[in-house]
Amino acid sequence: MSNSISRISLKGAKNIGSTIHTRLNEIGIFSLAELAQVTPVIAYKKICENNPGKVFPVCYYLYSLQGAILDVHWDDLPKEMKLGLLKQIGRQ
Repeated sequence: MSNSISRISLKGAKNIGSTIHTRLNEIGIFSLAELAQVTPVIAYKKICENNPGKVFPVCYYLYSLQGAILDVHWDDLPKEMKLGLLKQIGRQ
C-alpha cells in the first residue's frame, strides 16, 4: 500500500460521498488504507450482507470503491477491471 493512500481519509477520497462513507463506517472501514486492505470486493459484499433486502448498484458501490483506491472516477475504470470485479462478486 502506498503512503499516499494511507494519508487519505474516506471523506477526501474520490467517489466516496456521504452515503458510501456511512456504509463503510458501518462495516468498520474508516480510512482509504483500510478499504485497500479489505479490498473493494469484500467491502461491497459486507455492505450488502449488512443491509439485507437493499440493492447496491455495482457502479455506485463496487466500482466507486475501486476507483477511490486508484483515485479515478468509477466510470473511468478499464472495462476489463470492471468485468473482473463483477466476476469476483459472482455476477458474471
